[in-house]
Amino acid sequence: MEKARVGVFVCHCGNNIGGVVRVPEVVKYVRTLPDVVYAEDNMYSCSEEGLSSIKERIAEHDLNRVIVASCTPRTHEPLFKHACEEAGLNKYLFEFVNIREHCSWIHMHAPDEATEKAKNLVRMGVAKARYLEPQEEFQSDVYPAALVIGGGVTGMTAALNLANQGFVVHLVEREAELGGLLRGVNKVFPTYEDASEFLAPLIAQVENHPRITTYLRSEVESVEGFIGHFQVRVTNEDRRAGFHTRQGAEFEVGTVIVATGAQEFKPHGYYGYPMLPNVVTPLELEEMLKKGVELPQNVVMINCVGARTTERPYCGRFCCTAALKNAVLIKEQNPQAKVYLLQRDVMAYGEHIERHYRRAMELGVRFIRYGLDRPPEVIGVRQAREVKVFHQLIGKELTLPADLVVLVTPLVSQPDSEQLSKMLKVPRGGEGFFLEAHLKLRPVEFATDGVYLCGSARYPSNITEGVSQAYAASAKAAIPMRRGFVQVEAITAFSDERLCTGCGTCVLVCPFSAIELRAGEDGQRSWVNATQCKGCGNCVAACPNGAMQQRGFTDLQVLSMVKALVS
Repeated sequence: MEKARVGVFVCHCGNNIGGVVRVPEVVKYVRTLPDVVYAEDNMYSCSEEGLSSIKERIAEHDLNRVIVASCTPRTHEPLFKHACEEAGLNKYLFEFVNIREHCSWIHMHAPDEATEKAKNLVRMGVAKARYLEPQEEFQSDVYPAALVIGGGVTGMTAALNLANQGFVVHLVEREAELGGLLRGVNKVFPTYEDASEFLAPLIAQVENHPRITTYLRSEVESVEGFIGHFQVRVTNEDRRAGFHTRQGAEFEVGTVIVATGAQEFKPHGYYGYPMLPNVVTPLELEEMLKKGVELPQNVVMINCVGARTTERPYCGRFCCTAALKNAVLIKEQNPQAKVYLLQRDVMAYGEHIERHYRRAMELGVRFIRYGLDRPPEVIGVRQAREVKVFHQLIGKELTLPADLVVLVTPLVSQPDSEQLSKMLKVPRGGEGFFLEAHLKLRPVEFATDGVYLCGSARYPSNITEGVSQAYAASAKAAIPMRRGFVQVEAITAFSDERLCTGCGTCVLVCPFSAIELRAGEDGQRSWVNATQCKGCGNCVAACPNGAMQQRGFTDLQVLSMVKALVS
């Protein structure tokens, strides 16, 4: 290994770091460290001026290791690695030290301690950098076909977007028809167009597209493999006409899009549902409106039924929008009707929804605020007759006539979402919905490469949001298929066969199924599929013999940092 010539660049990040950490003092200290041949501070290392300085100093001082001490590597590390590559230095000879989140932000009221900690962190980075080695990334080919799970609006939109780009798409839907929950909706918001008129052309495009194969009454039984090469098995169950058949189909895809949507929460036990026939859910009201049923004179809607509670703490987001839409439709159908909307808050986000909120008030819809500590009470034996509610704003209990009570409920995750999450090795949040890799940076991707998500599978979403997410997810899925390969980052684990005893511990702890045991001349040895490996380090920590190592985080590199800290 060549002798390390380390260059260190410490960033002020404006006042984010420089307002707490004494950056010049840190630079002065760094210059005294062994193997550091150059050190400087920059106001903004990520700026064009800062990046140019890094590239110039690499050439000027013949640097073969580079350290940048600045903010989070999650957003900025690729930028600095690219600068190193432009200067002719292997990007894996770069080390990032986070002195913003780890120093200035967390110790903003202790500048002396923050400065000392910054020195320690940079010293540890230099110790590790001495043992960094250049790495090579390799490519893995991608099969140009996609699996879309879910045949609702978002799933169909994603499938069409990919198919129109020339990719083969397999669309799997558990129901007998495409369309998802929207099939049960009367009119869509904000255009008030018939849902059937919106759905029909979309379904026709999917069914008639030559590159889309649709599997109805079907479920994904298994998905194995990794980005570029997923092996999928789909099972079809047909229970029509008194007989039951079960058939399967197998195919290969390069990417997967999860668009399984959500389902309406059925409020059993809330406000007399379903014992009282005139207490209904939003979808049941939609069905009445679709059929042209003449609604009674007095309608009471109760928002947040089963939502924003201990059991289900999240907000359904567009439940209020749906309630506003139906309240307007009822008033337009019968201007003399009395419509009461009992609410804890009205989620009327965006200018267009605010306009409809005002429209509902202008039409005479009455909004009554109640609290969770004193929820409304539906009065009636065989059917609801009236609703008692404590009006928080006027501090008085009201008794409202109620010929029809609508329990406005949130969407909840699909019952098989846990099974699908295990199959695809993707996480779910506390509410049961699938969890994206990053809310802002990767909102339609999973941490598992090649698997994407959109619509209400991710979180309750209206049509506009779901369609936008479908385009985003399909655009992301198209990138590796269009390119034909994926570049695998060289931070993956590897096994030293000289130390491996084939115990299989690494296989058990790998959350991505990237490790397997393979037979060799001296027995079984562990083998890592670098395309599947995400560099989590579980196998390295669990290996009893030290055979499993991770590129960029070897035992030698990590222990050198520990030694530098305690010395």
